[in-house]
Amino acid sequence: MVEHIVLIKFSNETTKQQKDELIRRTLALKGAIPGIVDIQQGHNFSERSKGYEVGLTVRLTDREALADYGPHPEHQKIVFYLHEIGVEDSIIVDFDIAD
Repeated sequence: MVEHIVLIKFSNETTKQQKDELIRRTLALKGAIPGIVDIQQGHNFSERSKGYEVGLTVRLTDREALADYGPHPEHQKIVFYLHEIGVEDSIIVDFDIAD
């Protein structure tokens, strides 16, 4: 299995409603993209976040599923929405989960 982690920083103009909508849309990917085992996303509450406001974890069956996830049309809709609402930066980490 593979864990895909994303931290997202937004512009000052991005509203809480837009962030909530992003989370709603992202969580719906579980039923739409093959290979997703679990998906979680939420608002950060840590004071150590360095400005990253939303965190995402996606657990996928394997690296092939991860490779298919990125260009999948439903995921690309999320990427487009992120840019539309004002994503400023993101950090992405992918790793194999030890058995």
